[in-house]
Amino acid sequence: MSVSVRIPTILRTYTRGQAEVTAEGSTLKEVLADLEANYPGIQARILDDKGAVRRFVNVYVGDEDVRFADGLDTQTPQGTQVSIIPAVAGGC
Repeated sequence: MSVSVRIPTILRTYTRGQAEVTAEGSTLKEVLADLEANYPGIQARILDDKGAVRRFVNVYVGDEDVRFADGLDTQTPQGTQVSIIPAVAGGC
């Protein structure tokens, strides 16, 4: 299944500057594996050493935060948009 993946600015060096790319997979885990196959190194910026989504990275399938869904097993139906959003901290 083909989905679109929105890439944050900080990870666009892996996607040759593209803000949105296409990936294949019926689950988030498969989509991330396809991203890694096409854009080597990107998965390590999204997943930690244990294979879980990094603490300061939010991933949405459609409008749903995968942490509150099925995590990496979240279904990614054809045409769904996956958004990778790094958490932002700072301020006064």
